[in-house]
Amino acid sequence: MSASPVTLMVARRVANGRYQDFNRWLNEGRDLAADFPGYLGSGVLAPPADDDEYQIIFRFSSQATLATWEHSASRRAWLARGRGLFAAPQEHRATGLDRWFSAAHAPVPPRWKQMIAVWIAFFPISLLFQWLFGSVIADWALVPRVMASTLILTPIMVGMFIPLSTRLLAPWLQGKWSLREWLNGRRETSRT
Repeated sequence: MSASPVTLMVARRVANGRYQDFNRWLNEGRDLAADFPGYLGSGVLAPPADDDEYQIIFRFSSQATLATWEHSASRRAWLARGRGLFAAPQEHRATGLDRWFSAAHAPVPPRWKQMIAVWIAFFPISLLFQWLFGSVIADWALVPRVMASTLILTPIMVGMFIPLSTRLLAPWLQGKWSLREWLNGRRETSRT
């Protein structure tokens, strides 16, 4: 049985007035992680305008490859260089996509709901990509064409659109309302 990919999500609040230093430090950490075997990608979700908590995501091919990076000397040195840039972090680990779909202490929604939420995020961005770049890469061989699209779309999906989709659909994913109720609520909101 192969190991499941593991996602480490860390929430860090930026120290007052240190945004530029914090962003440089974050980019350095992402570059360091990229040098480790098993690294699958990383992303940063910036806070809304009235907040200062960044969500930082690191994804590795297995718990073992994540542990290798976490316990490395280069990561320890990077964390030491970040002292004073942020408050104590909150960390969450998840395997697979489950972390996107469940709030703390909430049950993970059924896979069919997860599939719909991912598709809702994936379809429009894929359509936009094909509309913008489809004619440019249409003559490419299949493997380079698919490689280019997935290399471009995966970070966008993981970093922005799947979290957005799951946030917008959270009540439905958690069974607090049905899709029909949500659609009816949207129609009534648009009438007022």
